[in-house]
Amino acid sequence: MQLGRHEKADVSLFTMAALMLAVFTVSVGFGVVLPLLPYLIERLLGAGVDAAQISRHTGLLTAAYTFSLFLFAPMWGRLADRHGPRGVLLVGLLGFSVTMLAFSFVERLVAIYAERFLSGMFAAAVTPVAAAVIGKFTTTEQGRARRLAFISMAGITGFLLGPMLGVFISRFAADFFALAMPAGSLAIPFAATALLAILVAGAVALAVPSSAGHERPAQTAGASLDKKTWLVPRLLILTFIVSAGVGVFEVGLALRGQQELGLTSYQIALMFTECSLVMFVMQAIVFSPWFKPDTTRWLIAPALSMFAAGLFLVPWASDFTLMLLVIGTVAASAGILSPILTYWISARAGSAQGWELGKQTAAASLGVSLGSAAGGLLYNVAVLPGASFVLTGGLAVLGCLLSLGLPHLLALPIRGHVRARHERASQ
Repeated sequence: MQLGRHEKADVSLFTMAALMLAVFTVSVGFGVVLPLLPYLIERLLGAGVDAAQISRHTGLLTAAYTFSLFLFAPMWGRLADRHGPRGVLLVGLLGFSVTMLAFSFVERLVAIYAERFLSGMFAAAVTPVAAAVIGKFTTTEQGRARRLAFISMAGITGFLLGPMLGVFISRFAADFFALAMPAGSLAIPFAATALLAILVAGAVALAVPSSAGHERPAQTAGASLDKKTWLVPRLLILTFIVSAGVGVFEVGLALRGQQELGLTSYQIALMFTECSLVMFVMQAIVFSPWFKPDTTRWLIAPALSMFAAGLFLVPWASDFTLMLLVIGTVAASAGILSPILTYWISARAGSAQGWELGKQTAAASLGVSLGSAAGGLLYNVAVLPGASFVLTGGLAVLGCLLSLGLPHLLALPIRGHVRARHERASQ
């Protein structure tokens, strides 16, 4: 018996490139804004504004973006499941382009808050839907695992390059475009990101399927088991815990480096670069041809244990070298956990890829928002030194306990699903 048209469908190289570029674009757009935001706030509020106001608005504006991701990612995912991914991705990229272009002309602080919220709303239509395309159209578990890892790596690359590109472009454009836009040279990186989003939207229109995709075979026993064990909710809780830990870690990293260790801005930037690079490398390894996707379920609990240990050790890292070692531990464990959790949520999502992966994006965004806030608010608590790291490390320990039964629960249904698919392919 020959396979039907939808069963043959897979993600082509052109489609994969378009999806990775889409995720890279929204990530680089977020990264471009971060280092320029304090300067833009200072320009809008006037030269007499104090540092506390700038810090407060910078944190709140970043939170507005991530909170918008939390609100809208599941909605966009559900729309992609019902009406196909291409239209949702186009709306997300074009909307993101418009908001970034509008950022080039804002002259009021309230307008920046509106732009950050809307930018997050449209960005929420890109990353989970791009991952959902992989889940719907990839026909082998190894291929799906590796492609989901590539999507995540594209996001990390965008976040890593975004701040450097933002500063470089604004400095390069200072002498040429200072009078072209009200915001001066700061506006050029935003406009460049908007142009990139439009170009990538064109690639998406040509490369991404318009249909909702083929339905994954129903797994009656597996679905019943998922409901009884709250399997996907447990994976979403772990996503939240890891993201909250990363949020606390990133904020605490900057504060500890500046206030306690007396590190230079170059050393602090180097720590963040190490964090991103280690995460990138670990995500490339964990779903490489050396590892079978099915075996990754055994890495969840050990990686959470390593994640908790790294968070507990941050307050005890007394110099730059020790900080680099701790950063490597936390980044490596987070880099392992992120693609694994995404893969197993996709594996259990069936035909609701957009909905479930949208919920994962929401859980991750909420975790980063609350973790970042906790990292700032709890950092200088005198009663418990390193309170934010200790509390989040304790949360990671609870996550480790929650994950202990996952290898057994994840094993049988997905194996049966893969075996059934191979049997159909051989007929």
